[in-house]
Amino acid sequence: MKLVLWDIDHTLIATRGVGGEIFGDAFKQVTGTPMREQATVDGLTEPVIFRKTAELHGIDSDRAMFEAFARASAELHRQRAEELHARGHALPGAANALATLAGMDGVVQSVVTGNIRAVAETKLQVFGLDSHITLAFGGYGEDHDERTELVRTAITRTRAATGSRIALADVLLIGDTPVDVAAGRAADVPVLAVATGRTPAEQLAEAGATATVRDLLDLTPLRDLLL
Repeated sequence: MKLVLWDIDHTLIATRGVGGEIFGDAFKQVTGTPMREQATVDGLTEPVIFRKTAELHGIDSDRAMFEAFARASAELHRQRAEELHARGHALPGAANALATLAGMDGVVQSVVTGNIRAVAETKLQVFGLDSHITLAFGGYGEDHDERTELVRTAITRTRAATGSRIALADVLLIGDTPVDVAAGRAADVPVLAVATGRTPAEQLAEAGATATVRDLLDLTPLRDLLL
């Protein structure tokens, strides 16, 4: 069995600002403070982004506050699903890549994302990218602060659900940031870096990606890594 673990934001989809707006609205709902600035988000998990953003506003947050934020964020994503669809988009080649892998024998697909699961599910559904992904196998923001642990969590869940041992060499992590690359390397799994986010392909290669592509339109490198 081969396990492919997808990052979501800037790898499969772009929200074109809607995600940031929802974060700000949920932040204000939970803290009572308008969000003046948001902590750096690239590659970080939602609990870390929330905590760092709270610190920027002089707020001491705890797990209960984050969980309230997560519930508010999930509900706002559901409420604004139509707007998310209208303003955002699936990235070029994403749908075809998922469908192509689904047609390969022995390949299972899930996600490793800093999003909480409810938000990840909404985002994928909005852009029609959920049909080939087994969400129950994934690693999500609420599972751990560190992305490396999300990779390990997804592998553990997939092994338990399928009864397959799944060698680490048969896992492929796909993401768009140096943090994704570092997480894959720390978890001892290959990483395909996609330069559809804010990090150029050259920097992703320098970070140690197993392979780097500019987008998902050319699936040859992806097939090569799986074969």
